[in-house]
Amino acid sequence: MRSTIDATFLQTVQRNCDISDARDNGIYSICSLVLKLRNLYKWEHNIEPWAEPDPPDLLDWIEVKENYWDTIVDDSFQSISISGNDINPYDSSAINRTLEQTDLVYGAGYGRSMKSIFFLAEKISEDTVEGCPVQILGREKVREIDSPFAMLQDGLITIRRDPLRFFFWDHIQEIRSSSKASLYLALDHYGLLADGKLDQVLFRDRLDTVVDQEIPIFIYHEVGEMLQKTLDSGTQKKIISAFPDSAVEFVARSLKDVLADTHPHGMINFIIQERRLASLGFYVGFLGGLRKVLFPEISCAFKEFRKSGDWALIEKARCECREKNRRLAERLREIAQEIDQEPADHVQSRINQEILTPLGIDVPEG
Repeated sequence: MRSTIDATFLQTVQRNCDISDARDNGIYSICSLVLKLRNLYKWEHNIEPWAEPDPPDLLDWIEVKENYWDTIVDDSFQSISISGNDINPYDSSAINRTLEQTDLVYGAGYGRSMKSIFFLAEKISEDTVEGCPVQILGREKVREIDSPFAMLQDGLITIRRDPLRFFFWDHIQEIRSSSKASLYLALDHYGLLADGKLDQVLFRDRLDTVVDQEIPIFIYHEVGEMLQKTLDSGTQKKIISAFPDSAVEFVARSLKDVLADTHPHGMINFIIQERRLASLGFYVGFLGGLRKVLFPEISCAFKEFRKSGDWALIEKARCECREKNRRLAERLREIAQEIDQEPADHVQSRINQEILTPLGIDVPEG
């Protein structure tokens, strides 16, 4: 199959990506935005994850990018003109029907704080997992700054391999002392340690092996998300629309993620059933933020697991976490039903008292 298409199509998709970045780059912290811009620079210049651009070149590029964003921030997303038709840029199914004779896949949706996500990438493979279609995508021709590497949309699981490569490289470079034991277990499994430390040359050479071997766990996260019904997508979108870029949004997203991971057919169960030692190490090592708050059982279980190798400890942690967070999600879903029916401050007060405060999350005064 061919991968060449009309240049105007590519330009339109990329412009929509740029408009999304111009509108919503403010949802990220300064540090997070700089890291995302650095990786966007690498992608635009075809630089591998382990190679760093010259700081002056990167800073000049960021200035040009931000100035460009200022000129398009108020623009509307453009329709996709392809095969003589103008298609809504969010209608990925219709656009992909026009790409059937190519090896390309178009994607559109929403990410954090309802930021618009658009991309175009080459398809590597297709499969079916737990009755759900899965597609693995490779080299990306168009993308925006966020680039989530795993997505579930209309029953289709999409894994974007390019962003996943950057995810693994960046996160392993930032090993925290609290996650050192778990990540080193995973790295040792892949033969990436030398004298008890991460060997950067070995990691660079084996990065693609790690990514390809670990893709299945991210597929099973999306399987768990598809099958878990406690916190459905409609409720989550309602919460995010009402409380964008807030602690409420982050709790809702983290709850949904943990419920997906701990579903009987989700990621943790898959890791247990397949005895995937490295995957368990990566999961515990990468677990952070609110997900770690919602799933403290796994850290305790992992410490005991390292001594005994008893997978029943991990299964017990999965079940305990799932039941606890299922009840919490049911409470959040109940409160979310009041959105658009009760005053916003009333809904916010209930969420603060019944969800945020019990989790130890600081609630802003006033």
